[in-house]
Amino acid sequence: MASLQLSGLVSGFDWKSFVDQLMSLERTPASRMETEIANNQFKITALASVETRINDLRNAAKALNADGVFDARSATVSGSGWTASADTTALNGAYSFNVTQRATASTWTGASNIGNRLAATNDVSGTTLANLGTATAPTAGVVTVNGARVTIGLSDSLQDVFNNIATATNGDVTGAYNAGTDRITLTSSNGPVVLGSANDTSNLLSTLRLANNGSGSVTSAANLGTASATATLANARLTTAVTAVDGSGNGTFAVNGTDIAYNVNTDTLGSVITRINASAAGVTATFDPLNDRLLFTNKTTGDVGISISESAGGLMGALGLTTATGATLARGLTTQYSVNGGPTVTSSSNILTSASHGITGLTVTAGPTGTTEAVTVKSDTSSARAKIDTFISAFNSLQSFVESQTKVTSSNGKVTAATLSSNREVQNWASQLRSTVFASVPGLSATLSRLDHLGIDFTGTDATLRVKDSAKLEAALKDRPTEVSALFRQASTGLAPRLETLFTSYVGLLGGSGLLGGSRTSLAANNSSLTLQIADIDRRLVQRRAVLESSFIAMESAQSKIKNMQSQLSSAFPASSNS
Repeated sequence: MASLQLSGLVSGFDWKSFVDQLMSLERTPASRMETEIANNQFKITALASVETRINDLRNAAKALNADGVFDARSATVSGSGWTASADTTALNGAYSFNVTQRATASTWTGASNIGNRLAATNDVSGTTLANLGTATAPTAGVVTVNGARVTIGLSDSLQDVFNNIATATNGDVTGAYNAGTDRITLTSSNGPVVLGSANDTSNLLSTLRLANNGSGSVTSAANLGTASATATLANARLTTAVTAVDGSGNGTFAVNGTDIAYNVNTDTLGSVITRINASAAGVTATFDPLNDRLLFTNKTTGDVGISISESAGGLMGALGLTTATGATLARGLTTQYSVNGGPTVTSSSNILTSASHGITGLTVTAGPTGTTEAVTVKSDTSSARAKIDTFISAFNSLQSFVESQTKVTSSNGKVTAATLSSNREVQNWASQLRSTVFASVPGLSATLSRLDHLGIDFTGTDATLRVKDSAKLEAALKDRPTEVSALFRQASTGLAPRLETLFTSYVGLLGGSGLLGGSRTSLAANNSSLTLQIADIDRRLVQRRAVLESSFIAMESAQSKIKNMQSQLSSAFPASSNS
């Protein structure tokens, strides 16, 4: 039977080609539907592009309808170190600012040397470099003293270092620690002490704050022992212990009335500083390892105090930040300045606003003292012009695209229709937008109620806009900003509100709906219906093909049997050669 499926093998009739042609003919409606689906998809894509361009134009119109576009002001300063800005309420004019004093922030400076000394006595034979309580941890390597190389190991004690220096310099340079001053002195018995060389690999000399002075004796520039910012508060090498805590080590203090909690067993000085700076206390806390002290600086300038409170034995006392421990307040300064040669006025900040100088809408950041700067306020047309140019560009993009998608052309007798040529609705939108954009705004001056009064007009060759007279537009923006604003923004009847009404009908309030969305939804629904119809036709054609092929195979089988019978009869009754 398999051989009988070969088309025409017995009958000589190519019935497979016949069936293919018949199926193709009967599938003609489905092919037309597939073409319709493809065309609908092209329309959906084109309508989506129309919506994109409408939304671009809509956003450009909204930008023109925003506050402050046409009455914007700019402020310029003649010199460096000064800045100025002006809002829409500022009046155009020139102002001369002279600053005699800049504002500074108040600073609360804690007592110095809050950390333990390197050693309790002058004996430093048990004070190893690995556990040295200096602001900077020493490193192993080599240092040079009077030209002699001295090897430094972290397991060495300070006394080992002194001994090694003496040995390397043949007893010329000796070292000693003074527990009373918490400083180290290197003394030479034969000329000045010369420290360091370009190829030193240890930082010990700088860690001990030793520097050349051209004499035979060099002493640390400051106390060497400091508090640790990274160890827990209980182990931070503080001279004064923190005792105002509960059994778990918890305590609190207040800065400017803001409570700060800490735990001596888990918090470090660094974490407490971070917590203070992130709080609502309004200060910036800083650890000064050189002087081994803390400082609180107000985040705002001006003569404003800083208050600290806690229970006796608390952390602030241990850090030297209470008045009892010697902390002091350096009061901040106010800015003192004059405007246009007038009397001296003050400001708590170096940012001078109308609150102090009285010039509405003008903000000036003061520069160096003793300088006089000219601040000029004038209308700023650049932002408005940029938004108008964006609007024109978006309008032209939409109009050009609609034109390309709806036109019908003829060449050599052949008519070509664009994707949306049958969509009269989209064509009407383009026309509506043109008439809306160029219509007069009622209630405005007869000389500034239309776009062409701004020097904006259609090109004359198509439906696009252009600025035909840039000088006219700039003059209107500069000299008549209120009228230009009304042209674009007047409630209900201004250009932007009128366009928004059209946009709402085209694409809805939030986009994706409206007439455009409805058209795309209808086309998509039509495609879904056509797809189902095509599937139904294809199913019926599969069944039809199976019936036809079965019939032709049966025909081939019948003809094959007849030929076999003829062959058998011919063999049984052969024709006589004499007959």
